[in-house]
Amino acid sequence: MIESWRWFGPQDPISLRDIRQTGARGIVTALHDMPNGSLWPEEEIASRRSMIEAAGLTWTVTESIPVHEDIKTGAPGWEKLASNWAETARALARQGIKTICYNFMPVLDWTRTDLDYELEDGATALRFEFAAYAAFDLFILQREGAEADYSEADLALAEERFAQMSGNERDRLTANIIAGLPGSEESYTLDTFRERLASYRGIGREELFRNLQNFLEIVVPAAEEEGAVLAIHPDDPPRSLFGLPRIVGSLEDLQRIAGMSPSSTNGFTVCTGSLGVSAGNDLPEIIDALGERIHFAHLRATKREQDPRSFHEDAHLEGDIDMVAIIRALRRVELQTDRVIPMRPDHGHRILNDLNGVSTPGYPAIGRLRGLAELRGVTRAVDALDTFSTAVE
Repeated sequence: MIESWRWFGPQDPISLRDIRQTGARGIVTALHDMPNGSLWPEEEIASRRSMIEAAGLTWTVTESIPVHEDIKTGAPGWEKLASNWAETARALARQGIKTICYNFMPVLDWTRTDLDYELEDGATALRFEFAAYAAFDLFILQREGAEADYSEADLALAEERFAQMSGNERDRLTANIIAGLPGSEESYTLDTFRERLASYRGIGREELFRNLQNFLEIVVPAAEEEGAVLAIHPDDPPRSLFGLPRIVGSLEDLQRIAGMSPSSTNGFTVCTGSLGVSAGNDLPEIIDALGERIHFAHLRATKREQDPRSFHEDAHLEGDIDMVAIIRALRRVELQTDRVIPMRPDHGHRILNDLNGVSTPGYPAIGRLRGLAELRGVTRAVDALDTFSTAVE
């Protein structure tokens, strides 16, 4: 696998020089200052690529070209926005950046309620707490019709959780959910968030699947002509939030999306943290099933809590997943398809000097470096053991 590192551009507190010292050689980035729906100028792509190469690194994956909300809802004018997306993919491919990660999550990208959840060892992690999420939905956002999405027990749990929060805690929760986490190019106020939710009235899973297929019919041929591949990212978490449909959360969902186009250009990002939140997802099975459609991997672990709807980010080799089996499955796909899949250590705990410095939520330097080192060690051990087993046979 190509060891890569997510970089949020020149404003990222972790510099390209820092990244070079991690041993990673691939950079995962985007032109984050470009408005959603716009066409990225090729000269700006070339300039960013040159900046990365001057640091001795390679722009390996674009994460992401944001998909405009009007594409997801099928609003008038969505075709022009999809055309801009396709032309941006073409421009990236002409500059040698041919793996493009994107997501089709309505309104919100990945969602967490706590950005500094303290662990037993003093490190901090990202967390999604169901009770806090429900309290926000019901009593802060006051989403119309929200009560129908919760059981009586859940309503009582949310009310109790809301009553425990101070004003500052409520403000922080609101900011964590709607202000936009790293990589999500949209942020909202409570009023604009309500307006955006309203734009999805009448759009359920089937309608969202249809809109994704319409989008793919425009962008897949463009990417294929330029030799690029598209890698849709799973929903995070892989379940409905705020009454919105989610369509990228299980093997069944992924296989349905694969069936929308016979071309392997229409492929996937395997995010082990996102998919791992669902106890029903067998990650090695998903990897084996998708095979040549896997174009990118986010490797991280999550740990479901006593209420299994809540989870926090765990150390990369811990949590509810078998990272050794996952890496072995990815290496198997690489050997079977004669490809090298870019991967990055996704998220990381804030540890050591991370706790005293400035970092992007989920993307501290030392926490991710620990993750990369662990993943590198597992990969080399798996390769050595598999080589030994083959030799013995």
